[in-house]
Amino acid sequence: MTSLVLNGRYSRLFRLCGGLLVAGMLAPSSIAQKPKANPLVPQREQAAEKQSVPAGAHELTQADLEAFLDGIMPLQIAREDIAGAVISVVKDGKPFFAKGYGYCNVKERKPVSPDGTLFRPGSISKLFTWTAIMQQVQAGKIDLDLDVNDYLDFKIPQTFPQPITMRNIMTHTPGFEETVQELFVENASALKPLDEYLKEHMPNRIFAPGTVPAYSNYATALAGYILQRVSGEQWSDYIQNHVFNPLGMAHSTVLQPLPDNLKPLMSDGYQVASAPAKPFEWVEATPAGSSSVTAADMQHFMIAHLQNGSYEGTEILRPETAQMMHSLQFSPLPGLNGMALGFYEETRNGHRIIGHAGDTQYFHSDLHLIPDAGIGFFISYNSAGKGEIRAREAVWHAFLDRYFPYTPPGAAAPQSAETDAQMVSGHYIISRRSGTTILKFLTLLGEVKVSANSDHTISVNELKDLNGVPMKFEEIGSLMYRAVHGQERVGFKRDENGTLVLVTDFPVFVFQRSSLSENSGLNLPLIVAALVVLIVTIILWPIAALIRRHYGQKLNLTPGQRKSRLLTRLACVLDLLFIFGLAAFFTISEKDIGLLSPRFSFFLRLIQIVGWLGVLGTLAALYRAWDSWRDKGTWIGSKLGDTVVALACLAFVWFVYTWNMLHWSLRY
Repeated sequence: MTSLVLNGRYSRLFRLCGGLLVAGMLAPSSIAQKPKANPLVPQREQAAEKQSVPAGAHELTQADLEAFLDGIMPLQIAREDIAGAVISVVKDGKPFFAKGYGYCNVKERKPVSPDGTLFRPGSISKLFTWTAIMQQVQAGKIDLDLDVNDYLDFKIPQTFPQPITMRNIMTHTPGFEETVQELFVENASALKPLDEYLKEHMPNRIFAPGTVPAYSNYATALAGYILQRVSGEQWSDYIQNHVFNPLGMAHSTVLQPLPDNLKPLMSDGYQVASAPAKPFEWVEATPAGSSSVTAADMQHFMIAHLQNGSYEGTEILRPETAQMMHSLQFSPLPGLNGMALGFYEETRNGHRIIGHAGDTQYFHSDLHLIPDAGIGFFISYNSAGKGEIRAREAVWHAFLDRYFPYTPPGAAAPQSAETDAQMVSGHYIISRRSGTTILKFLTLLGEVKVSANSDHTISVNELKDLNGVPMKFEEIGSLMYRAVHGQERVGFKRDENGTLVLVTDFPVFVFQRSSLSENSGLNLPLIVAALVVLIVTIILWPIAALIRRHYGQKLNLTPGQRKSRLLTRLACVLDLLFIFGLAAFFTISEKDIGLLSPRFSFFLRLIQIVGWLGVLGTLAALYRAWDSWRDKGTWIGSKLGDTVVALACLAFVWFVYTWNMLHWSLRY
């Protein structure tokens, strides 16, 4: 499923799954909402690896940066079949660099302009919502630790004893399962008022608040609605009046359709540059990702946050509020990156970095802030490209390595490295998932596998180097791992149930050890084997008939046996039609996001009816196998064949019910 948030090497995990507290910083009863010290901050600062910049580092000058990026970007966009990209950098409170590469309209060969071309930054839009929320926090209208139901005109069910708070929402720990239905819609006429969207698409709660990070576009949209209610302004008006206008972001908007004066500036979006441009994307959950911005305007926003809420003398946040927003609030595992309020940590090359990524189907963007260096970096592409490399991440890491070179300190592997590697090996399920809906099966496709290597390192199959080969991670502390010759880190812990949890340096989700019943190592071979049996059975059905006809042989079956045999083969057909029909529906939805709408639930229900009939047909397959063994005159090969078919049908039933594929509710 398309996600409004993807980030570098984790983007594929998001796509496979389809992809916003513990430490109290505000007193729940406080009216003024004055910040308190966060006990996690010193711990995190001690964990950050610091090192002086080597003497051979390149000086960050405008000339050097332009020459450096000019050597990277044209080759990258050509190789990856990307239409265009834009980069803007700020330094020491001022715009430092901004340049466009490639085209915003390939057909007309219209070049990208940093101040005259609009890009869709996807979930970076969330930072505008979070900034607005913090304005209301400092105004005393929102309490970060109050039950959000107190701000709503509808209620989130009390699934767990703990209420969901704004702090939970801003750290992606409200505990909602993933929901994608109508996250995007096919055209402007399909857009609904924010409250209507929220009431129709409320996801179930699958984790207790403040315990498990599970990125949520819905929760961000919920925060935007709360902003409307406490401020008295529509969310879009508030962002324009209190974020964009004060910062002089004259070419930025969250409106859909675009205002008439901005429509000519909008870049086309592309899957690949060599294919036709795609239509404008309509985001239903607007506070989570509907903005259109220029790279030059994003400089203003980055400067404001790097200067603790001020831009050219205009204050959008008080310094203490901005500092609170940027400080650590929730850590999935001490020593690894954690969540601030809206921003997440991206610490690398010896510097604490906060930022956010954003993705629509066709636009892909990153925003990074290095507070201690006074540097902000924004990059956006108007094409998905071929996806052979992680384009954004490659440019950003090259930037860091050139101007902030860094060598991680050495670390001796614990004596338990071999046994630890064996212990953590296995399959893990992402916490950002649909646990109760028809989309649960995407969890199966999104499982990651941790493997122990012969040299006592481990590999995570989805964490690959730029060459496409899974990285090796060596243990540098108790269940803490770092990439060999790299900086990427993963760690493991046990939750309250004793289940192993894989934590990466991307803190908006974790991976939980899968149970045997939901293990892809069992489930995928099982369903593949079942499908093979079903397909072979259907293929052999007419072939066997033709062979018998050729040799003048007849089936020596009673009428009852003929009937059970026919029903069994019809069950095989129905099972196959269901599996391939469901796969086709969601595959097509990758290209036409408008299919993920209740208007098209009729087709899903038809597919499910086929599945239910296939499940009923399993009874015929079981009877057929039993009757074969009961009949002494039946050839042993036929008995075994009927048994294998019956087992395949049983495997189908177990699979579709385990993964909610026949779930009655079509709200997902």
